Amino acid sequence: MSSFGKPNPTAIGFFVFFIIVTLGITAWAARRTKTTSEFFAAGGNVTGFQNGLALAGDFMSAASFLGIAGLVAQSGFDGLIYSVGWLVGWPVVTFLVAEPLRNLGKYTFADVVAYRLRQPPVRVASAAGGLCVVSFYLIAQMVGAGNLVKLLFGLDYEVAVLAVGVVMLAYVLFGGMIATTWVQIVKAVLLLGGATVLAIMVLARFGMSPLRLFDAAAVKYGPSVLAPGKLVSSPLEAISLGLALMFGTAGLPHILMRFYTVPDAKAARASVFYATGFIGFFYLITFVLGFGAAVIVGRAPIQALDKGGNMAAPMLAEAVGGTPFLGFISAVAFATILAVVAGLTLSGAAALAHDLWVHVVRKGHADEREQLRVARLATIALAIVAILLGIFFKGQNVAFMVGLAFAIAASANFPALLLSIVWRKFTTRGAVASMVTGTVGAIVMIALSPTVMVGVLGRPSAIIGLKNPAIVTMTLAFVVGIVTSLVWPEPEAEAKYAAASRRMLLGK
Repeated sequence: MSSFGKPNPTAIGFFVFFIIVTLGITAWAARRTKTTSEFFAAGGNVTGFQNGLALAGDFMSAASFLGIAGLVAQSGFDGLIYSVGWLVGWPVVTFLVAEPLRNLGKYTFADVVAYRLRQPPVRVASAAGGLCVVSFYLIAQMVGAGNLVKLLFGLDYEVAVLAVGVVMLAYVLFGGMIATTWVQIVKAVLLLGGATVLAIMVLARFGMSPLRLFDAAAVKYGPSVLAPGKLVSSPLEAISLGLALMFGTAGLPHILMRFYTVPDAKAARASVFYATGFIGFFYLITFVLGFGAAVIVGRAPIQALDKGGNMAAPMLAEAVGGTPFLGFISAVAFATILAVVAGLTLSGAAALAHDLWVHVVRKGHADEREQLRVARLATIALAIVAILLGIFFKGQNVAFMVGLAFAIAASANFPALLLSIVWRKFTTRGAVASMVTGTVGAIVMIALSPTVMVGVLGRPSAIIGLKNPAIVTMTLAFVVGIVTSLVWPEPEAEAKYAAASRRMLLGK
């Protein structure tokens, strides 16, 4: 008999222990968070290995642990398109953006895009795109958190979402990036350890052979479970989703922000190397968890408990390890969500405070105290938005929602960021046009797609058949940015490219 829906003493014990430990970290960090640099970038004192773990903790979200396991359990092979797409994005980050970001920027990716361009219009456009990405990503985390806490504490979904929002707010509001970094490190260790133990317990039932597990899935659901076409049947849809996941990684504000926490470009590259290893190992494990849940738990019970399939991994933990292990894995999932939500909220606060308030409203004239006060007010506002979004999007599959966030990141942020780094003739008008086109185009196409019109609004059909718009909107953002820059050249920006390029490569 499942213990879901009833208070789980083991889970509650682990939850409380994790919260006590992380609030202790927050109290310690609060004493060391006195400046804007410490609030947004931990003073640049995080080592490459620490930042690699924190990057992994920031990236391995509820979508990774809960969503992908659920998608693989329900769709078989196709669920892995998310794992592969997200992992392949990391070499793009390593070779294209990590070093320029660390050498040119300060707190946000807009620092790089606006480095040789006119500041106000670029920062307004980048903040708008960044906040849209953060909002969609927050939906996924808050939905996962609400479902998890509801099922394990017996609380109402809305109360669960509110509780998660309040705890996350405490981390960011008082501890800033120092607290967020260490919460993410603790979470990464717990998640990697917990998922590894769960995968071993699953494989132990199949003679430690993944092939036997896959054979069992094929016997139970037919050979098609090991073939593509269940979740993404159209080649165009598959390519579009792949582009979003791969290039969206290089446009995520909360991931790009982490490169400012290390002392130099060498440490930035090292942190990506470590993060790629941790994340790659974790995604291999989600393969086992998804198929393990399908075979051991079964698709019908998973869908009966949560129509989005987000509880597949916790249900698997209960099936192979009983209620105590369910409690531990659920606490790990809770830690996962809190850490990612904290990172997202901090990056959103940086966009509002650093990009909009300091550089647009105050024209660069704001002292440390004022910047910190605005950053904390922005954090409170974003926490409220996160709670409201989590309640509104109740019942959606979290990996799907993150896929949409990646589509916006790939369309709104990545084209402008890449063009500003590699193309001498890129202009202010080109940057703004590219970011606005990517942001508006992705949001409009998502709103008119089956994901929203059918999945959320319950309409019988959608205006646009493409579920993920990245192949259209990302291409459009590049084309518009390039054409606009060529039609309206900016000699001043072109003249500054040599100095910016030197700094990107040498850091000075």
